[in-house]
Amino acid sequence: MSAWKPRTPAVAVDWAIALGVAAALLITGLSGPPAEPVRALTGYALLAAGGLALAARRRAPVPVLAVTGVSAAGYQAVGFDVAAVAFLFAVYAAVRAGHRVATLVASVAVLASLPLAALASGLHDTGEAFAQARGALQIAWLVAAAAAGEALRQAEQRADEAERTREETARRRADEERLHIARELHDALTHQISIVKVQAEVAVHVARKRGEEVPEALLAIQEAAREAARELRATLEALRDDDTAPPRGLQDVPQLVERARTFGLDATLTIEGRPQDVPAAVDRTVYRIVQESLTNVARHAGAGTASVRIDCRPDALAVRVDDDGRARADAPPVPGVGLLGMRERVTALGGRLRAEPRGEGGFTVQAELPVEQAS
Repeated sequence: MSAWKPRTPAVAVDWAIALGVAAALLITGLSGPPAEPVRALTGYALLAAGGLALAARRRAPVPVLAVTGVSAAGYQAVGFDVAAVAFLFAVYAAVRAGHRVATLVASVAVLASLPLAALASGLHDTGEAFAQARGALQIAWLVAAAAAGEALRQAEQRADEAERTREETARRRADEERLHIARELHDALTHQISIVKVQAEVAVHVARKRGEEVPEALLAIQEAAREAARELRATLEALRDDDTAPPRGLQDVPQLVERARTFGLDATLTIEGRPQDVPAAVDRTVYRIVQESLTNVARHAGAGTASVRIDCRPDALAVRVDDDGRARADAPPVPGVGLLGMRERVTALGGRLRAEPRGEGGFTVQAELPVEQAS
């Protein structure tokens, strides 16, 4: 496990700790006996550097470990009898980030250099027993800091593993449910749609063979059955292949409008702006909105004309479908499953949907889908 990624609150906490440790080290150094000016300035600078380096302990734990260790040995060498508190924080951070070997090497080097630095400056010349006790205390504090870092690292690893397990379980269940839905759709709909398609094609073939005029309604049924079979096949492939099959989108809208004309509807399509690459979810939703709107017009509106307008903007894609059907502003229709499904799709993408009767008569469906925020 590498160094954990800092977030904005964590950076603020790191700076607070760094400033607090630096202040504590400086106060401890100032409370000691006065030193020569050059040594004093050097010692204060090393004390401050060791504490402030902790601000980067999450982003660069090993360099911070080296800086705090060198600063601790440095201010001991110039005569400042101050505990290596900053180095303990650095040990904790480095072990938590998984750098155990580097921490061990740095700790051994610091434990070896601190007594030498103290002897060079004349500190701790009170006897061997005192030096041994001080060394044991330093080792104990280092072990405690390393143990705390290791304990938290293990806890984070267990939490990450538990999260991965939950995600894998959820993904596996979603895959199983997707395949179950595909089987149900295949068993429930494929056979019936195939029968309708075959019967319509046979009827058209027989009529043409007899030289009779094929009714427009029969041709519309034939085309609708073919389209339903294609849609169902694409849906089943998408469910089984985990959305690897390319779904229908904006480029297929002209086919929807053309097919609506076979139902006797005077449908027009206007595309403003330049179609651009949009997220796949937005592309699919545009197609579904136009498809559902035109289907509702053909089934329920009793309309003679319908207009589809798509406005391609840099930051959004707007869709509007108007008809001149029976809908009136004073008697709005009850939203059906289709309208509710459209609203759910649009809302999930952070967009807005308005579906209501027009003041001049007829019905309008207007949707605006953000392009940059959707995925």
